[in-house]
Amino acid sequence: MSTQPFPTADALLHRALQHVEDWEQSWGAFDRHDALGVDPDRLDAAFDEYLERLEGNYPFHHPRYAGQMLKPPHPVACAAYAAAQRINPNNHALDGGPPTSQMEKEVVADLAGMLGLPDATLGHLTGGGTVANLEALWVARELHPDQAVAVAENAHYTHGRMGDVLDVEVVPVPADAHGRIDLDALDRVLEQHAIGTVVLTAGTTGLGTVDPIHDAIPLCRAHDARVHVDGAYGGFFRLLTEPDAPDIPNFPAERFRAIEDADSVAIDPHKHGLQPYGCGCILFRDPAVGRFYQHDSPYTYFTSDDLHLGEISLECSRAGAAAGALWCTLKALPLAPDDGLGPILAACMRAARTWTDAVADTDALRVVAPPETDIVSYVPATSESSLSAVHEASQALFDAAMNDPDDPIFTSVYRLSADALTTLQPSLHADRDEAAVLRSVLMKPEHETYAPDLVDRLANKAQSLDSAAP
Repeated sequence: MSTQPFPTADALLHRALQHVEDWEQSWGAFDRHDALGVDPDRLDAAFDEYLERLEGNYPFHHPRYAGQMLKPPHPVACAAYAAAQRINPNNHALDGGPPTSQMEKEVVADLAGMLGLPDATLGHLTGGGTVANLEALWVARELHPDQAVAVAENAHYTHGRMGDVLDVEVVPVPADAHGRIDLDALDRVLEQHAIGTVVLTAGTTGLGTVDPIHDAIPLCRAHDARVHVDGAYGGFFRLLTEPDAPDIPNFPAERFRAIEDADSVAIDPHKHGLQPYGCGCILFRDPAVGRFYQHDSPYTYFTSDDLHLGEISLECSRAGAAAGALWCTLKALPLAPDDGLGPILAACMRAARTWTDAVADTDALRVVAPPETDIVSYVPATSESSLSAVHEASQALFDAAMNDPDDPIFTSVYRLSADALTTLQPSLHADRDEAAVLRSVLMKPEHETYAPDLVDRLANKAQSLDSAAP
């Protein structure tokens, strides 16, 4: 391991852009349109206004932000993306980006290997998990045009929406209180409906829980149903199932390991892969599904007989910069359980356990359910044990923490059904159909250090709100 100091983000960006500028000049000088016709004063005014408006964002880079699934991209990814973006390759065809197309093929193979899929796996990057899941359901429809898709009630809403787009029947499957697909209910659905494909989730966007993939796949096979795993959020955690990975309490390693038996997998490098938006990926175990994408174009696919990525993708134009950034990131931070990306993922997992322990140690907050990944759910401890009291207290704490003018803390709110919340918290009684709980997504490794302080400050705010209540 080198003892050299890590270069700053500015230094990496300068190096990347200087190299591209030198490369551009190597092709020879030519007369450029003067500043592309932009008036200098107008340019300054536009840029000043633009940069000022960007300050309206929440501090996604800072540990105090523990709200939605927003993870700052690694400086390596930013610099690599900027370099390729300056050239602006298009990975639809090899004609538009030979180097970044090859990089895309390499990183897709890396992701397939991390997930335990075979070498022959077919896949490509996408604009995000929505398109990745759309392609998975589209292939499911093409393979079984007269059969439905079964999806757990707590799976991401994109599956129902894409079912409408594709005119595919989507059969909901009840979930347990944690949001995991209920296997008995799935068995009944498979018995009663013509199901071609079952969608399982490796990391729900609500509580971050993982479907029992290891038990569900044999059940689906017994009914001749395919399996698509939506690992858009949690797919990278499979890296922590390797022998050299650190031990993480309450980590469902067996469920993540079973992803290797899926027929298709969606995964988002722009979440735990440290990439800028948008960078998703779809992978198919059987490369023969490429036949459904087959098409020709009179003005592309002419520089090489090799596979053009547009020949196996529903999207056409796609930023080669996304592939270049991911390739460079994985070279600098390899997909290893004890090196590169693995320790970063493990720190996020530990952050969730640290946050959970800190909540349990307070009198003002209480844990809703122990985390399986890096998402923690909790509520203010209310004197009244009704869902209405929990709902109002959660919403009040969320608002007060985020809008603190001196020291804000950014969390998020998640709505749980009355059945789920009273199952997880039997002391509560249902006087409404659902209630808000607080949800913290601890995607930054820095959260491991900051968690106790952030929880302490939230607990103090909760106590203040409770004292001020009529």
